[in-house]
Amino acid sequence: MSTIHPALRPERLGKLELANRFAVSPMTRVSAAPDGTPTAEMADYYQAYARGEFALVITEGTYTDALHSQGYTNQPGIVSDAHVAAWREITGRVHAAGSAMVLQLMHGGALSQGNRYRDDRLAPSAVPPRGEMMPEYGGHGKWPTPRAMSQADIDEAVSGFVASAVRARAAGFDGVEVHGANGYLVDQFLTDYTNRRDDSYGGPVANRVRFAADVVAAIRAEVGPEFCVGIRLSQGKVNDFTHRWAGGVHDAEITFSALADAGATYLHIASEGRDWIETARLDGDVTITGLARRVTGLPVIANGGMHDLGQAAQVLDDGHADVVSIGRGALANPDLPRRLTRGLPLEAFDHMMLQPMATLSNARQWRQVAV
Repeated sequence: MSTIHPALRPERLGKLELANRFAVSPMTRVSAAPDGTPTAEMADYYQAYARGEFALVITEGTYTDALHSQGYTNQPGIVSDAHVAAWREITGRVHAAGSAMVLQLMHGGALSQGNRYRDDRLAPSAVPPRGEMMPEYGGHGKWPTPRAMSQADIDEAVSGFVASAVRARAAGFDGVEVHGANGYLVDQFLTDYTNRRDDSYGGPVANRVRFAADVVAAIRAEVGPEFCVGIRLSQGKVNDFTHRWAGGVHDAEITFSALADAGATYLHIASEGRDWIETARLDGDVTITGLARRVTGLPVIANGGMHDLGQAAQVLDDGHADVVSIGRGALANPDLPRRLTRGLPLEAFDHMMLQPMATLSNARQWRQVAV
């Protein structure tokens, strides 16, 4: 007697009803027009995942103001009427194919390398980021030292997140996800070595989480209780893969509790290109995703190698998470849930799929044969 894979069972994120527990992980595609307007190719790309039966499609990081938030050239934005109109076309196509769609809201902070104000990067503190800028996204050399944000800068950044969430709702999204992971601005406040402030945003983790909690609370206050407001977190970063929270379980409990209290609908724990098994362990047998579920009672999305369907089943069956998000495995298999339902094998990931236009072309080709 066959048993259905646990990821094929329905799930809820707050008021959002999902047909299954597969989500497309946010992946930077840098395929928007130069002014940040989403393109027809992007609509094909996202619709392919919906037609492939991913119940939840989370977009790439989308910048939240016209000043300092943009991280990359050709990154999409959600700061103008043109942006809203283009995204509305995409959400309509995704919804027509039967999936929910969430917009990830991102502020690059010190890791911005593609906006007009890149000579005036903002961060919690004037600390140069580790490593070097990413050549695949148009950067080169060491990261410059950013400018420490004033209270006015902080207030403006929070307002950008809120205004973008309102625009996302107008564009037809089912929710937003605050990008608090991978070394970008929200994560820079959370991280001890990039946040050296001596005010109420710095010092102990209860203070360092304040910016993230303020963003979530301000969005929640504006959009009301029904709209989905998630937040993505990670220990590792695009420029520091091996970083771990110094306080382990203690830091995690404080962080998760503060975000739940702020009104988050769900927590999405990212692995920054690493496997969940490698990144999820905290103290002993405690996993970061399982701890998030226990501490907050909120739904948790686990990320990292979830195209390994055996691992995905273990994560869900053993109570480590409620939903699994898939990145590279989804690039190779935009129809992964459909393949699983039909008992079809998965295609192997090819690193060329990380090239945005190659992936968009692959999505168009898949769409043509899968309809």
